[in-house]
Amino acid sequence: MREVTARAPVRIDFGGGWTDVPPYPEEEGGCVCNLAIARYATARLAGRGVGLHVDAHDEDQALPRAALERGGISNVSLHLRNDFPRGAGLGGSSAAGVAIQAALSAWRGETADATSLAERSRAVETEGLRVPGGSQDHYAAALGGALELRFGAGVQARRIALSPACRAELERRCIVGFTGESRISGHTITAVIDAYRARDARVTTALRRMKALAARMTVALAEGSLDELAALVDEHWRFQRSLHARISTPGIERLLEVARRAGATGGKALGASGGGSVLVIAPEDAVEAVREAVASVAAPLPFTIDTDGAHCLDVEVPA
Repeated sequence: MREVTARAPVRIDFGGGWTDVPPYPEEEGGCVCNLAIARYATARLAGRGVGLHVDAHDEDQALPRAALERGGISNVSLHLRNDFPRGAGLGGSSAAGVAIQAALSAWRGETADATSLAERSRAVETEGLRVPGGSQDHYAAALGGALELRFGAGVQARRIALSPACRAELERRCIVGFTGESRISGHTITAVIDAYRARDARVTTALRRMKALAARMTVALAEGSLDELAALVDEHWRFQRSLHARISTPGIERLLEVARRAGATGGKALGASGGGSVLVIAPEDAVEAVREAVASVAAPLPFTIDTDGAHCLDVEVPA
């Protein structure tokens, strides 16, 4: 039986994550700093006699079906698997979408570059499913590594070179905990963008500052300055949470509180928030204390950095 397996990583968004959502990029220009981590959405396509079969949770059926229909693929079986919690705020649906596009490309015998995979995946979400959102998750999943993403009429992606020491420090000092709360990203994004369109001063000021902080984060990463990154992330959260009343939750605030009490110097919720996961950055002398504090109130999500982005694991063709 013919079979193709591909995977794509999820991401940590350090900053700027709302400035990639239309119409902000076209009108103001956006900037995001993020990091792909080695937790993956994996898609396996296999030949099937007739019809289409998607092996995923009921609520996850729409994305893979839309991707296959848009790609003109039928008579196949698609199995999706994640090694991260659903609703974790790590860009999981976009990683799944990019993994599916990588599998489809290999199935057709094409060679698609990372940008094409990201744009195809985003088109399925925004055009096929009418899901509001930005592009950063798709590019992180497709490209991997640490990225500076600039948004305007198009997307400019720049890989931030990380020294081995900086990479090890990121993996050690950046701590992610899953609150277990469900996210409300679609509703939250719509409300924030509606407020931006209405030129709500609180929202426009916050987005402008978040974009500037994201740009500074890219410099801090390139220079290997995690202490500065932590301070920027902490400032970013103050503006991020001001965008909408439902962005923060009691679970998020509790995690940040216990982490800071243990010594963390920076922290923010990941993704559109309203739940999901929280990133905290610990100083070198408090890493273990902060890890223990986070684990006392949330499910730890240890990670390493992914540098490969989306790729095929194997392609099997019957002899």
